[in-house]
Amino acid sequence: MERDPLNDYLNVVSNILTQISSTQRENLLKASDILATCTRNDGIIHTFGVGHSHLVAEDVFWRGATLANIHAILEPSLTGHQEITKSEYLEKVEGIGRIIVDYHRIAPPDVLVVISNSGNNAVPIEIAKACQERDVNVIAITSTQYSDYLRSLHSSGKKLKDYATVTIDNCCPIGDAALTFEGLPMGVGALSTIAGSFIMHSLVVQTVKNLLDGGFTPDVYFNGSLMANKQEVDEYNQSVIEKYLTKIRNL
Repeated sequence: MERDPLNDYLNVVSNILTQISSTQRENLLKASDILATCTRNDGIIHTFGVGHSHLVAEDVFWRGATLANIHAILEPSLTGHQEITKSEYLEKVEGIGRIIVDYHRIAPPDVLVVISNSGNNAVPIEIAKACQERDVNVIAITSTQYSDYLRSLHSSGKKLKDYATVTIDNCCPIGDAALTFEGLPMGVGALSTIAGSFIMHSLVVQTVKNLLDGGFTPDVYFNGSLMANKQEVDEYNQSVIEKYLTKIRNL
């Protein structure tokens, strides 16, 4: 029978999302409680990732159907938006993470969500460590299996999950690939971005429910495209932007 990679990839992705929902529910609920408390106390939810992990951080920033107090820290030298191969080396340089925390004035009641599939690179570990030292809650989204497999690239020998208040396992395999093909030594079909975004948006919807159940109405953006038909959508979104413009450096 001829192989069907489209269906095979779909099955692997579906199984991972199901595994996250079934095995990480308690951690998702704990993290959502932390995010709700942060939001209720006028804090900022900072999201951070290097390389392709920054896509998960950015996916919930200034976007319709997401919380307005989310701030994606997008350090150009680390995201890979430009000169992408350079970021692979800079994410291993110690000292950068602490500078980022200082620059963005991260402090309670803020929360930091760090996305790192491998969980072993120096900058994500350092930024989590620096926040922990400031009594800032840290939520880690990582592959615990991959993290356990890899040696740490931070001088402490620690992994990202060692500095997290809550760790959410993205349930992705070692190598972050869904399929293997005969004749290819590497896997094909990355998984961690899909898994990470699923986790981030799951946290958003659960956090919103927690806040509403507690009698607090959070600031949530409309999808901006709706302004084509409804002027009040743009007016509302602009009013929310004004509220957070002095609190979020990237806004």
